[in-house]
Amino acid sequence: MLQQKIPRGLTSMEKKKVVSLATLVIQTTCLVLTIRYSRIAHVSGPRYLTSTAVILSEVIKLLTCIVMLVSTGDTSLYTSSAREQVLETLRLAVPAGLYTLQNNLQFVAVSNLDAATFQVTYQLKILTTAMFSVLFLRRQLANQKWASLVLLTAGVALVQLPVTHSCNGDGCVNTTDTMGSASWMTGLSAVIVMCLSSGFAGVYFEKVLKSSKQSLWIRNVQLAVSGIIFGVLCASYSDTEAILQDGFFQGYNVLTWLIVIQQAALGLVVSVVIKYADNILKGFASALSIVLSCLVSYLIFRDLTINFVFLLGAATVTAATFLYSFDPSQRLNGHSKSDMV
Repeated sequence: MLQQKIPRGLTSMEKKKVVSLATLVIQTTCLVLTIRYSRIAHVSGPRYLTSTAVILSEVIKLLTCIVMLVSTGDTSLYTSSAREQVLETLRLAVPAGLYTLQNNLQFVAVSNLDAATFQVTYQLKILTTAMFSVLFLRRQLANQKWASLVLLTAGVALVQLPVTHSCNGDGCVNTTDTMGSASWMTGLSAVIVMCLSSGFAGVYFEKVLKSSKQSLWIRNVQLAVSGIIFGVLCASYSDTEAILQDGFFQGYNVLTWLIVIQQAALGLVVSVVIKYADNILKGFASALSIVLSCLVSYLIFRDLTINFVFLLGAATVTAATFLYSFDPSQRLNGHSKSDMV
């Protein structure tokens, strides 16, 4: 008699992975929509400086991690000497500096490319992440995984195609027709550097986290300290005159503080995702958040026309996500190979 196979429930690690990925999708979507609204809303006076918002988000992240260290009674900080702590902080200065570089290049890219072209091109970070994962983490990607990466990139591109024509009360305008070749090249170069730095920084941080005996909160403290330093240097270089003229908190309101808090929370969520999942899954979560952002824009802001191309792209992204997550060996044998992603 054949014994009936009872499906097993999710393990504790699998539950953490699902919750962290779902939280990342929701958090990323809310942050994008909030920032968008803050940019289109009418303000009386100067708008907030993005460089100061980045600094404050790192400060909040630092304070949150310190509170968690104290509340959880984490003692892993005392397992190494002060010299080792300084060296570890310097190691994390590499991804911290690259993340700061990305934040600056994002403004350069968006200033020279329309939003749709920027978002589509920036999804190349998923492929660069896979490339760096193979090179530095010795991770092997099955053909199924590579196919899902290609499908994901194509799906996100299809989703963004309807947005390339911005429509308002005065009609529809193709933003790409008004761009010079020099401006387009500047924006494209900025996005390519962002993709490379994003892939390398994410994989570097993942390797540090998974090879470290210290807790995730301590790693985030070290990352936040470096992030604050780089953020201050960036603000000093780009916004010194504006800060001296109108102050550090110019243009701040409730919405601005909400963006700062969301940005800080997003950084922590990304760290949890890298700890319990991997950096390529983080890229898939980011791609899904783009689809959700488009849906919310259509249902609430009413500034997006959904057509067959959008639906095809959304379906492609969803299929790619399931294709990447599906593991035949786990389904047949109850476990997956440890050397495969």
